[in-house]
Amino acid sequence: MLPIAFAPSYAHPLPAAHRFPMLKYELLPEQLLHEGTATAADFFVPAPPPDEDILRVHDADYYQRLRLGQLTRQEERVTGFPWSPELFRREITILGGTIECARRALVHGAAFNIAGGTHHAFRARGEGFCLLNDQAAAAAWLLANGLAKQVLIVDLDVHQGNGTAAIFQHEPRVFTYSVHGARNYPGRKETSDLDQPLPDGTADAEYLALLAATLGPLVDRVRPDFIFYLAGVDVLATDKLGYLALSREGCRQRDALVLGLCHARGLPVVVCMGGGYSARIADIVEAHANTFRVAAGLWD
Repeated sequence: MLPIAFAPSYAHPLPAAHRFPMLKYELLPEQLLHEGTATAADFFVPAPPPDEDILRVHDADYYQRLRLGQLTRQEERVTGFPWSPELFRREITILGGTIECARRALVHGAAFNIAGGTHHAFRARGEGFCLLNDQAAAAAWLLANGLAKQVLIVDLDVHQGNGTAAIFQHEPRVFTYSVHGARNYPGRKETSDLDQPLPDGTADAEYLALLAATLGPLVDRVRPDFIFYLAGVDVLATDKLGYLALSREGCRQRDALVLGLCHARGLPVVVCMGGGYSARIADIVEAHANTFRVAAGLWD
């Protein structure tokens, strides 16, 4: 069993020529089913969570304005998405999916959200295609319900997890680790518990060596009992919005390193897909599919 959260609302319609590749949320589940990496029984449709699960990490006034469509024009522009009731429903469903994935990972060892990894959402604002911070909400849910004592968030999207870092700035029970492009968005970085900014053009060998040298000792030091993994594929050399140079195979090896460590140490893990903006949608879907293929080979 490989629990995978997915709802049709994940593939939200956007204006023509919008740069966010929403189509990947339709194509990725189809690919996983077509090739047999996942079966229909692996998928579940998440439900929006109670408001209290969102308000642990988000300001009540911001959440209310988001729900009612009362963001200012500037606030909406910074998120990158035009607001609608359907968009709001999508965002809370994705967040609920990551919380439910956390519940299921405690049973199955790993669980996946086809979307999620909205790490640019702060307590009181959204930005960068992120309106609500799903991994932050799920980590807070685990802690509030006594299901974890120490959480590690491994954020390997090409962009720094600035919202997540800010939300947990004063929460020692959540350790934030971000490996990202030094010159990439956001222009103003927050301070994670451990940041590893990389120069433009960083390729497979350097990236994987850094991760291999860091992650194991970090787990030894932090001693988490739960891990969230943000597996953005915007680290690819083909990505339009990233400046790193990983190959698809290097990206797969990155996933194998993180997920292999979780499996070997018996640490439950929730994986969210994060960003990916290659010009060819097939490059995005194939790189995301590799993450599931790696996991299927471990938790079979």
